Amino acid sequence: MSTARADILDSIRRSLGRGGLDPATEAGLRQRLSAHRRQIGLARTDKDHAELVDLFEEMAKALSATVSHIPNSAGVPEAVATYLAEQNLPAQAVVAPALQSVPWADRPTLELRFGKAVNEDLVSITPVIGAVAETGTLVLTSGPESPTTLNFLPDTHIAVVNRSQITGRYEDVWDKIRDNGALPRTVNMISGPSRTGDIEQTIQLGAHGPRRLHILILDEA
Repeated sequence: MSTARADILDSIRRSLGRGGLDPATEAGLRQRLSAHRRQIGLARTDKDHAELVDLFEEMAKALSATVSHIPNSAGVPEAVATYLAEQNLPAQAVVAPALQSVPWADRPTLELRFGKAVNEDLVSITPVIGAVAETGTLVLTSGPESPTTLNFLPDTHIAVVNRSQITGRYEDVWDKIRDNGALPRTVNMISGPSRTGDIEQTIQLGAHGPRRLHILILDEA
């Protein structure tokens, strides 16, 4: 445990009138935290991978996301251009640096910038670290290659998902995040476009983030 975290937890215990943890209790807590015990899963995730891909698409669409399938990353520029045209949006986007290897030059009409999103950006394109079929949720981690601003500032978010990244449950994605080494500063879980029902219980999209979420699934391994 980092010194800063230990200081914060010690301060909380003191404010609650509690003393320090005894060694046995602390060892038990550390063991429990490191075990990463699986929770009870929903029966709908007990499927083979092909069925999980179908389930993810079904759940994502139920949350007002749109989904397209393309063979591989070579088809991303054309798919992006087609989607923007269908939505009557300018052929412009800010793209996560992690996607620089995509052959964007194949679609020169796209005006792209790589890096963080700013208020003026209308469309962002990002990769994901995983996708959860159980709820149709995308999981994204922060870092220089995929700034968090891309997930929330632009009005339209396009996410590129490799078919192999789709898993049944959240625990599967957390395993992958831990396997990558040090945990990122931020893990965002996105289930459909931003929405609220606060005003007269009427759902409004784009309340706190993108009003459109389009998912490109790359079907080749």
